[in-house]
Amino acid sequence: MVSSIRASRSDDKRLSIFTGTKTLHLRCVSREDRTAWVDALLAAKDQYPRVLSSNDFAPSDDVIVSTEKLRSRLLQDGVTEAVIRDCESLMLSELSELQNQLKVLQRKHVMLLDSLRQLEAEKIELETTVVDETKERDSFCGHGNRRFSDFYSVMSEGSGSESEMDNESRDGGDVETDEEDGMYFDTNDFLSADALRSASYRCRENMGSACISDRDGFFSDHIRGIDREIKAVEYPYVKRRDNLPDPKEKEKPVGLWSIIKDNIGKDLSGVCLPVYFNEPLSSLQKCFEDLEYSHLVDRALEWGKQGNELMRILNVAAFAVSGYASTEGRQCKPFNPLLGETYEADYPDKGLRFFSEKVSHHPMVVACHCEGRGWKFWADSNLKGKFWGRSIQLDPVGVLTLQFEDGETFQWSKVTTSIYNIILGKIYCDHYGTMRIRGSGNYSCKLKFKEQSIIDRNPHQVHGFVQDNRTGEKVAMLVGKWDEAMYYVLGDPTTKPKGYDPMTEAVLLWERDKYATKTRYNLSSFAISLNEITPGLLDKLPPTDSRLRPDQRHLENGEYELANAEKLRLEQLQRQARKLQERGWQPRWFQKDEDGCYRYTGGYWEAREQKNWDGIPDIFGQNVDPSCSVEE
Repeated sequence: MVSSIRASRSDDKRLSIFTGTKTLHLRCVSREDRTAWVDALLAAKDQYPRVLSSNDFAPSDDVIVSTEKLRSRLLQDGVTEAVIRDCESLMLSELSELQNQLKVLQRKHVMLLDSLRQLEAEKIELETTVVDETKERDSFCGHGNRRFSDFYSVMSEGSGSESEMDNESRDGGDVETDEEDGMYFDTNDFLSADALRSASYRCRENMGSACISDRDGFFSDHIRGIDREIKAVEYPYVKRRDNLPDPKEKEKPVGLWSIIKDNIGKDLSGVCLPVYFNEPLSSLQKCFEDLEYSHLVDRALEWGKQGNELMRILNVAAFAVSGYASTEGRQCKPFNPLLGETYEADYPDKGLRFFSEKVSHHPMVVACHCEGRGWKFWADSNLKGKFWGRSIQLDPVGVLTLQFEDGETFQWSKVTTSIYNIILGKIYCDHYGTMRIRGSGNYSCKLKFKEQSIIDRNPHQVHGFVQDNRTGEKVAMLVGKWDEAMYYVLGDPTTKPKGYDPMTEAVLLWERDKYATKTRYNLSSFAISLNEITPGLLDKLPPTDSRLRPDQRHLENGEYELANAEKLRLEQLQRQARKLQERGWQPRWFQKDEDGCYRYTGGYWEAREQKNWDGIPDIFGQNVDPSCSVEE
């Protein structure tokens, strides 16, 4: 039944229908067609009037209350006529009072229904108005310099979500409110997709010179010089695969709701899911995905060598954002590693050596360490997940640390991730919250990942600024999208005159690699290489490496029945992990420092060189002795 119909004021072909549970936005072929549809819908609605009154529910005044049964029963007991009449009078009086109370309750009920219907009508009116006004504003601002006429509209960060505040408190630093940083730009007002494409095009075509003013020409010249120096470093060529093996079986879909409907609001770490919901990567390998754009750190290193700390932190900020790019379009979860499982990534073609290990089972914590050319990166992460019916919220707990050879250090924590439409609809993920990059030098950075709204046509926005730790002044602004690109503008745009277009001075920091063909599981070219066993690698790996995990390997090969059987076997084996921790199990390659963070203790690459894996258990084997994993 149609509850409300509204014709758009900005588009003479659009109309909106509110059904009582959802809003339908429709577009007709012509204005006359819309008029005909609206008239027909209103006529149909009039045939079924929904106007309620108290008479619809109130007890009828014509109801006759009979006392014959009561009279007969009392007469049988020898009660006098006078007493019977008194009883009838009392009963009828009480029934009349009860009927009056029911009428009052029914009137209140009808008033509530009317109020609810009015609120729903106002809601659809407001939603449609917002959509229309946004379209009108975009159309109006799309001409000339007026495209950014709303640049100075600001938003209060004090209204941040609870998840954002939770994310900030997990950093390990002091909890601070967003009001402390003053005004914040709402990039929805000026960071349109067209503006990003335009800025990106200018930067690529003119090598950055057309993107910046004369004042910033110095940085443009040096960006080209820095990139030339990085490219001049001769890394060996390593041939890596560019696709996954063709599946050997046809995968059978599985209903997620039947599996997790009893786990709403609970921790998902203990829920056993078939491999249908997995991608052929482990959480340890996903950690290395954050370093796909490690050239940004190489560039930051070179800027620091030239004494430019500002450009260093700008590239560090772009690196921190780039780690989210590969999550777009990924609908499957990585494998939860076994206790003691490890992963190594020796990428001489990128100048990287990466290592990670699952260091705790309850809570589930993975730690990693990476060595680049003149810098080190390490982190530990505990991911807390909650299922809320239609979405899963993932709250990261842990600190990421980047240290350069000159001693300058940067630390930050990841933002909240939510996965939506896991029951019905197209699955998608969103990252939101505030990321604070704390530098040990003169600069720190604050980035806000904007949460995607229902009517947001320009999602995945990231914006922030770099602040001088000495003066508290904003010295640069960052804008972009976590799945596309990041730009910077030097100076504080809030000091610019109204009408200032920041994107005319925007310089491209980072742009996501584009892939010509769609791959299985929507993996990037870099992600496809993570589980590959290159020639000569098998003999060097310890028995705990994720590449040797059988269920993950079967899934990659499209052997789904074998993958499910192996996953069940390994998860049954993993139930011993809690007992191992209680008996004093310790990770082999990491240990906690004085701050409670896991740090790499060294020795892995030396053992790998010697192929000395004595004491390393075969955690994926058929006959695993749990006692061999316990350090006495």
